[in-house]
Amino acid sequence: MQAFRELDRVLRGDARPGEPVPLWPLLRVNALLAASYGVCMGIYALARPDGVEWRQPLAGALKVPALFALTLLVTFPSLYVFNTLLGPRLRLGVLLRLGVAALSVLTAVLSAFGPIVAFFSVTTANYPFVVLLNVAVFALAGAFGLGFLRKLLTQLAPPRGLETQDFVVVDRPSGHAVIYGWMAVFGLVGGQMSWLLRPFIGAPELPFAWLRPRDGSFFEGVTRAVKLLLGAV
Repeated sequence: MQAFRELDRVLRGDARPGEPVPLWPLLRVNALLAASYGVCMGIYALARPDGVEWRQPLAGALKVPALFALTLLVTFPSLYVFNTLLGPRLRLGVLLRLGVAALSVLTAVLSAFGPIVAFFSVTTANYPFVVLLNVAVFALAGAFGLGFLRKLLTQLAPPRGLETQDFVVVDRPSGHAVIYGWMAVFGLVGGQMSWLLRPFIGAPELPFAWLRPRDGSFFEGVTRAVKLLLGAV
C-alpha cells in the first residue's frame, strides 16, 4: 500500500524540495504496473488461430519491467554526465529518484491503457494494427513520463545561481536542453531494447519463442508494420 500511496503522490505532483522521492517503493510499483501491461500485450496470443499460447502473457509480464530497467540502466549514465557538465548538476541520488519517479508516471499511463490494448487484442486479428497500437501507447506514456521529469526539475530547481544540498549550479535553459536530449536518447534506446527483447505480442504465423534472433531494428519493424497495415506489401 505504501508503494501505491507514493505513486499517487507523484502523480498528483506533491513532490516538494526537501521531500525526497522514495526509491524502492516506486521501483516495486513500477515493476507491477509494467508487468500488468505486459500481460495485456500478450493477450493477443490467447486468440491465435493455431491455439491458445498462454506463455506469451507470461513472457510480457517479465519482459516489460525488464525493458524499462535495462533502458534506464543503459541511458542513466549519459543523463548523469550531461546533467553534470551542462545541466543543473543534480546529485546522483536525487537524479536517480527523479528518473524513477518519471518511470512511475510512464508505467501508470501504460497500465491505464492496458485494458484498451487487451480489448483490441481479442477483438481483431490484424497483427500490424495491434503492434502499432502498442507502439503508440508506449510513445504516449513515454511523453508523459519524460515531460513529468522536465516539469519536476523545473519545479524543484531553486533560482539560478542559488546553491542547495541537491542543486549546485542551476541553469534552466541548459538544464532543459539536457532533458530534451536525454528524452531522445531514452526513446531510441528503449525502442531498440524492445526489439532485442521481442516478441511481446507474438506474430500469429510464427511459433512461440522467448526471444527472436537478433536481426533488423525496431525502426525497420515499425516501418514494416505500417506498410502491412496500409496494404503496401
